Amino acid sequence: MSSLTPKELVSELDRYIVGQASAKRSVSIALRNRWRRQQVSGALRDEITPKNIVMIGPTGVGKTEIARRLAKLARAPFIKVEASKFTEVGYVGRDVESMIRDLVEVAIKLVQEEELERVQGAAKEAAEERMLDLLLPGRKASFEEQAESSSATRDKLRKLLKEGYMDDKEVDLQVTESKMPMMEVFNASGMEEMGINLKDSLGHLFPKKTKTRRLNVGDAMKILIDEEGQRLVDQDKVKSEALNRAQQNGIIFLDEIDKVAGRQASNHGPDVSREGVQRDLLPIVEGSTVNTKHGMVKTDHILFIAAGAFHVSQVSDLIPELQGRFPIRVELESLTCPDFVRILSEPENALTKQYRALLETEGLELTFSEDGIAQIAQIAFDVNERQENIGARRLHTVMEKLLEELSFQASDMNGAHITIDAPFVDRVLNDIIEDPDLERYIL
Repeated sequence: MSSLTPKELVSELDRYIVGQASAKRSVSIALRNRWRRQQVSGALRDEITPKNIVMIGPTGVGKTEIARRLAKLARAPFIKVEASKFTEVGYVGRDVESMIRDLVEVAIKLVQEEELERVQGAAKEAAEERMLDLLLPGRKASFEEQAESSSATRDKLRKLLKEGYMDDKEVDLQVTESKMPMMEVFNASGMEEMGINLKDSLGHLFPKKTKTRRLNVGDAMKILIDEEGQRLVDQDKVKSEALNRAQQNGIIFLDEIDKVAGRQASNHGPDVSREGVQRDLLPIVEGSTVNTKHGMVKTDHILFIAAGAFHVSQVSDLIPELQGRFPIRVELESLTCPDFVRILSEPENALTKQYRALLETEGLELTFSEDGIAQIAQIAFDVNERQENIGARRLHTVMEKLLEELSFQASDMNGAHITIDAPFVDRVLNDIIEDPDLERYIL
């Protein structure tokens, strides 16, 4: 769990996300409170529940990015799900418990990667020994002199292998085929992972087949290191640690929560994808136990961050019980033209830096002048005003159209230097902006 203070967390988020100070403060406090809870001793620790958050704001202002970066900083299991994909139990569609099963799978993968990294050194040594056996076939010594000669040869070969001189040599490697009987099960909610469970169960009934592949030493070593790493990792320990992390540190980002916020009159029939979903979400957010193929998972201490534009509905349109489980409400601000300028220039993953790096691979050097960035930001802001406001995502559309010709010609412009200034932006985009029909369909 991250031990960064709220100020440090906000500072880290500032490196990638422009503005939205109140939202950053709220999520940073929520994450820090999870660390604080771990320091509390006794029975009180179990009584401290996470303060779930609702983010309210138009699309493209940073709601998802804040939650995603937060989980990355905390090294916590994190999934993003759309509330609109779920339906009430008993109807065709995803069942809300599936997000807990997805969270456990993410936790398993996270812990597995950490364990593989921990045993990487031992796995590499074991893989080297197996590779030497492949490179020195039939050299099992029966006499002491042969053993000494074989050992000396093996040491020389090991040195060459470590220094990379053997990478291009080809070897025949026995690898396990991963083919299993195809099985798909379609059934009501709660049964969607039955197919996976049946595959896991029946997989042991079929013998594992191997096949010989001819590979160069470099590629074969990767396979051997992976196999040895899997052999060294204690899978029971991985499963136990992953379940604990999912329960104690897991973060679920519930996007489009506003799509299930409206309530319909009873004479319209069962509301299986709106109020029905809310009723199914309620016990999970409140705290319940969900059965997964890796074991039971308690949801009491999973942090839920819900988000929605709430253009049509309001948070108050959620059923009262669910509203009460999201005590922190944060309203994100619409982005302004100066915000767009900052988004294009300040973050470590700014679009201008991404395009500069992409085209640099072709030998084309791009420079974005201040007036060029300002003009791109102004165009994106104006298009948002005239059309649907999609926030910072409009910058992606404008930038892609602006650099389309350069991206196409880049391979033939090796060594060229192009400056993206205001006249360049106007020259490329002016015709589109002046034609409302073109603007609507292109930008």
